[in-house]
Amino acid sequence: MSGVDPASGSAASESASESLAENIELAEKSDDLMMIDPTGTEHRLLPELSSTTPEERVLVVDFGAQYSQLIARRVREAKVYSEIVPSTLTAAEFAARRPSAIILSGGPKSVHVEGAPAIDPAVYELGIPILGICYGAQLIAQQLGGTVGRGGSGEYGRTTMTRSADAESVLLTEDIPQTQEVWMSHFDAVVEVPEGFRATASTPGAQVAVLENPDRKIFGVQYHPEVVHTPFGQQLLEQFLHQIVGLSSEWTMENFVETSVAAIRAQVGTGRAICGLSGGVDSAVAAALVHKAIGSQLTCVFVDTGLMRKNEGEQVVETFHRHQGLELIHVRSADRFFEKLAGLTDPEEKRKAIGELFIRVFEDARGGITDAQFLVQGTLYPDVIESGTAHAATIKSHHNVGGLPDDLDFDLVEPLRSLFKDEVRAVGSELGLPDEIVWRQPFPGPGLGVRIIGEVTPDKVAVLQEADAIVREELRLAGLEREIWQSFAVLPDIRTVGVMGDERTYGYPVIIRAVTSEDAMTADWARIPYEVLEKMASRIINEVPGVNRVAYDITSKPPGTIEWE
Repeated sequence: MSGVDPASGSAASESASESLAENIELAEKSDDLMMIDPTGTEHRLLPELSSTTPEERVLVVDFGAQYSQLIARRVREAKVYSEIVPSTLTAAEFAARRPSAIILSGGPKSVHVEGAPAIDPAVYELGIPILGICYGAQLIAQQLGGTVGRGGSGEYGRTTMTRSADAESVLLTEDIPQTQEVWMSHFDAVVEVPEGFRATASTPGAQVAVLENPDRKIFGVQYHPEVVHTPFGQQLLEQFLHQIVGLSSEWTMENFVETSVAAIRAQVGTGRAICGLSGGVDSAVAAALVHKAIGSQLTCVFVDTGLMRKNEGEQVVETFHRHQGLELIHVRSADRFFEKLAGLTDPEEKRKAIGELFIRVFEDARGGITDAQFLVQGTLYPDVIESGTAHAATIKSHHNVGGLPDDLDFDLVEPLRSLFKDEVRAVGSELGLPDEIVWRQPFPGPGLGVRIIGEVTPDKVAVLQEADAIVREELRLAGLEREIWQSFAVLPDIRTVGVMGDERTYGYPVIIRAVTSEDAMTADWARIPYEVLEKMASRIINEVPGVNRVAYDITSKPPGTIEWE
């Protein structure tokens, strides 16, 4: 067991504190403002852009848990800003970011295994309130001198937790029942709390379900308060954030719009900006937000790649140019994209090819706005997390993150980079965008290029556009649009034998994909009624030439992703 050596702890702690203080002082004196994104990559920002990050912020330390993003979202639902950071940050780096509180996530590993993730022990000496969840609670116990027992039978799923009658708790208030249902997922368990801590709740499989040190404001819970299966979980998080830490409820989309407008104006100044308007929610809200900030200094460019959904090009022009009053340049460039994609079958190669050509088309489209220095993008928080860096594996390069060319001839303006999708929709409503835009289903930057497996050709796109239109229309007719996060058709790179009109056919199969989700970080396959699926399949086979089979994808995320490529 690792932990603090009581005999040598005093001198070592004093030396560590002095070194930490020196590092923090250096960080605070730096003339440059450094931002570490959710994957740990540093970005140097202009000082005036720091106004987009609230002074009150919670850092969620990711130990590889599937729920890290959910924890961050729950914090934001409590109207407190949160960021996800890697566990590899030093105490000085934590302190330089001036967090109001730190939450340690769960994780798949045992604290006993070699190479198990941990945090710099000096973090506990910073005086910053800390809440550990599951693995995070075990790590607190282990690093501060308690004992974590190696797994017995473990606990998984719902279980009953009881507050200790003889232990005063500041985390479990009177408003939270003494006995409650909680969601567990652990093998190891804390069996002895560190000095200065007390155990305030237990379950049948965890004698220390909650550990607290109110004097140091360090707490741990063995269960998962962030999941809906823990009914009083959000209440516990808000007790920690608002009552114990003393944070206000200032993270609202109204405040976000206000601070973002000021930051955009500071960044762009009197310059000109262009925005890649795809018609999707992200680019639409980004365009509206930047337009609110700089007005006529913004020109939107709609690059018609030929990879849009059926009739979407016409809808974009109609909605944004004629009704929203944005200056819009419509670039028809399908031929260039099909030429660029010829012969490409690897998903990453296709994404990068589309991303690079997209930017080149922007550069070509400058026309009368040759002085445009800034490029507006609808990059979201999940895009950044999934695109990966040296600290996090790449799941897939997103068109507006990993797919950008190295010699990009624009300064990026990404006002939504810190938001989850539900927050983006709230910003859109705050800006007065109509529901048909705000609630439009997500659509990937590379468009149908990543929904066609293998080489992308005009003929394949035409087949997929028709099939996709049928899927979305039938869901709309069934009244399921708002219940489903994303729905679409996929065209795989195979042929299948069929029989139509007593004759053998050898056509494409079409795969229907529909998921439910809150933020696209996790998703479950949608339980569409059989009669709706049957109608989709029947229409696709009868109305789309070249298709003779329909399948339904019932894979959740994880292990799959929402898109097929």
